[in-house]
Amino acid sequence: MKVYITRRIPEVGIKMLEEKGYEVDVNPEDKVLSKEELVSALKGKEYDAVLCLLTDTIDGEVFDAAPKAKVFANYAVGYNNINIEEAGKRGVMVTNTPGVLTETVAEHAFGLLLAAAQRIAEGDRFTRAGKYVGWAPMLMLGNDISGRTLGILGLGRIGARVAHHGARGFEMKIIYYDIKRNEDFEKEYNAEFRESVDDLLKESDFVSVHVPLLDSTRHLINKERLSMMKPSAYLINTSRGPVIDEAALVDALKNKVIKGAALDVYENEPALSPGLAELSNVVITPHAASATEETRSKMAELAALNIIAVAEGKIPPNSAIR
Repeated sequence: MKVYITRRIPEVGIKMLEEKGYEVDVNPEDKVLSKEELVSALKGKEYDAVLCLLTDTIDGEVFDAAPKAKVFANYAVGYNNINIEEAGKRGVMVTNTPGVLTETVAEHAFGLLLAAAQRIAEGDRFTRAGKYVGWAPMLMLGNDISGRTLGILGLGRIGARVAHHGARGFEMKIIYYDIKRNEDFEKEYNAEFRESVDDLLKESDFVSVHVPLLDSTRHLINKERLSMMKPSAYLINTSRGPVIDEAALVDALKNKVIKGAALDVYENEPALSPGLAELSNVVITPHAASATEETRSKMAELAALNIIAVAEGKIPPNSAIR
């Protein structure tokens, strides 16, 4: 069994594969491989499995470069970087690593919310620059969170956990939009369902985005929808960058259409839209919402388990194609 890993991951996952007696090759450079580089690497040996990352674009050409591969195990919660249809045509299993990062991403999302509302990152930059000369009544005024309305856009595992933190920790009013209603969630958190994205945006003081990247969700938040939000509202995104029209967001932040934003993902990663980094009313982190030692190790374990299951003729724990 030969396995190719497109970039170094926590050692626990690599060791799990090696302990099974598999031959494991890891991209020796700590960088994202271009498609040409990935194709070339996969053609180097007859690999039976590929452990890929969300930064790898996996399409028909890549699948064809590893014709013996039975599984492409994605080290990510989603599949938007992989052409599932092309995998299905070739009978290739595709897996991911959901669940294990729910708590960590939800904590990061709420951390971004706090940082934006209370101007924590801005205050840090201000103080480091030597601008702090003493306490003042009007210095760095932010906004309260407790009792405000938190809108959850996409009530999956992570969105529900962010709602938990808001409701239980800060007594926030929870409203949500999803393609399906969850009455059990409503009862547990005294939450209210909204029939449309527009309704949610109009009412929320804070909007936390947790939808997958699909054709239907690309630019879900655009200029028109940003204008529906309260001028005092904050937008937080830890899902996928292209869900938000980033250029429209930059304009909205510049022109005070909304109060602020906090982003962990970007439309054209790693590039930022012109002007975004210069804005003081946005908090930006480097796609690091799942970046804790514990969670990244769990992701490596789950990706390895998916590969091992396929190698042993079993159905993997997390599969897009069965």
